[in-house]
Amino acid sequence: MSARWHILRTEGSLTLCRQLPPRFDVTAHTELPLADSAKVAHQIRQDMWRAVQKVRGFSPVVTVTQQGDTLHVVAGGRVNGAVPDTLSAKILSVLENPEKRARWVRHAQRRTRTQ
Repeated sequence: MSARWHILRTEGSLTLCRQLPPRFDVTAHTELPLADSAKVAHQIRQDMWRAVQKVRGFSPVVTVTQQGDTLHVVAGGRVNGAVPDTLSAKILSVLENPEKRARWVRHAQRRTRTQ
């Protein structure tokens, strides 16, 4: 399997996935303040993976859609096999963790220095 992550962009939306086409067998949703969509997606993907990496056949997918001054996030992914009953709740607990949310937004709102 390739270590490459695919970033699919449409107007106002970004999807980060390992496998194409992206597929959501399990999802959780949240909203965040406006920030860099790609940075938010990568941060969420990393934290989600850490929380559910023991789920056999799980491949993360994160979609971030900008609507006004809000980012709508759908996090989850594909599962090759049975989807555990608790998986959606585990992903939602990552998305609703106040410390992680603050870190994602702080990281994604940081400006890149150009010299």
